[in-house]
Amino acid sequence: MALESYFEPVEGGDIAFTVEAPKLKFGVGSLREVGEDAKALGMTRIALYTDERVAKLEAVEQAVKAVRAAGLSVELFDQVEVEPTDRSFKAGAAFAKEGKFDGFISVGGGSAMDTAKASNLYATYPAEFLTYVNAPVGEARPVPGPLRPHIACPTTFGTASETTGIAIFDMLEMGAKTGIAHRLLRPSLGVLDPSTLMTLPKPVVAANGFDVFSHAIESLTARPFSHRAAPATPDKRPLLQGSNPYSDLACVEAIRLVGENIERAIKLPDDLSAREPLMFAGMLAGIGFGNAGCHVPHAMAYAVAGLVRDYRPEGWPNDHAMVPHGISVILNAPAVFRSVASACPDRHLRAAAAFGADVRNVPEERAGELLADRVIELMRRSEVPNGLQGVGYTDDDIEALTDRTVPQARLLVNSPCPVGRDELRDLFKAAMRYW
Repeated sequence: MALESYFEPVEGGDIAFTVEAPKLKFGVGSLREVGEDAKALGMTRIALYTDERVAKLEAVEQAVKAVRAAGLSVELFDQVEVEPTDRSFKAGAAFAKEGKFDGFISVGGGSAMDTAKASNLYATYPAEFLTYVNAPVGEARPVPGPLRPHIACPTTFGTASETTGIAIFDMLEMGAKTGIAHRLLRPSLGVLDPSTLMTLPKPVVAANGFDVFSHAIESLTARPFSHRAAPATPDKRPLLQGSNPYSDLACVEAIRLVGENIERAIKLPDDLSAREPLMFAGMLAGIGFGNAGCHVPHAMAYAVAGLVRDYRPEGWPNDHAMVPHGISVILNAPAVFRSVASACPDRHLRAAAAFGADVRNVPEERAGELLADRVIELMRRSEVPNGLQGVGYTDDDIEALTDRTVPQARLLVNSPCPVGRDELRDLFKAAMRYW
């Protein structure tokens, strides 16, 4: 008997899901302990990965000081690109190979953490770059064995990269994002110190919050693990399994925490009590999607970020055009929720209820609409761009956006219902403008 009807097995479907909890430390001031954490993991010569902006903040100074106080050696790589590219990953890997480090620390957002993951991989098991990259872009070969220890110290709360075995990057020649996903990429330890969030500008808080929110809803509404084809052997069971009871618990609570705290955190930048629960929500959503996986909004987001022309958001480096990840995701989300909710309306209603909506007497056929309307309302209040038009796209871009999304098979297959090229065209059109 399944734990709930959504997980009822189907012929040829998987019979089990795995629980792989990351090792995490959460608390104000916990970054000061990172040196002793590194020593406990056997590190002696450490590469610390960050970007140029974060390198000037107290968090990096604090981490370096803690490492040296523990008697360990540390060298700084501060050339991480925000929204990293294959070029950035290759540069980080070259630094790691040349330095012959026995441990890694990353301080920053998902860009720093993902670059450290990839650098650790390619320095430990050198290979042609596409060897480990997700199919169909790359060969998707598994990580050959254990990596060197890596402590991930986020200074944002959206990506939850400290909890996952995923490293995302822009493939420049494709104009789209892809990544590397394997359980052995998961950091040895994540150190979440909410005090590091106090330097985040308001637009970055909004983007992070919406990324957490979409992580959680997508994982909650993903295809159930029991509908994924059973692996030939247990060790072939994938990292991202589809929705499952373990991920559900974390995701529902993450949705609630974002709904209750995001507006206060944006309006009150000096209030740690508003930002601390958002970092905890990001951690929970990371645990959720790190086991279940995201689906269509994230698949579409990679094309939105990859094809950007001239949008330069407030609060991020303005030396190049970019659509921040959390924004590129949430601009697609309402259109997707309206479209796929019929496959699992009760789960969309559960998400809406966790977000504070009154779902009493709401018919199942309105589940997607209710959730989408709730998200759009918060987008407006948070001054998020009004759909894809708000970041420079028009209907003339729909075919190109669709072309860049179709290769995201790892994400699209996790949708609760089939989504192909025709459906993607309709979704991009629906996401152009919401109000």
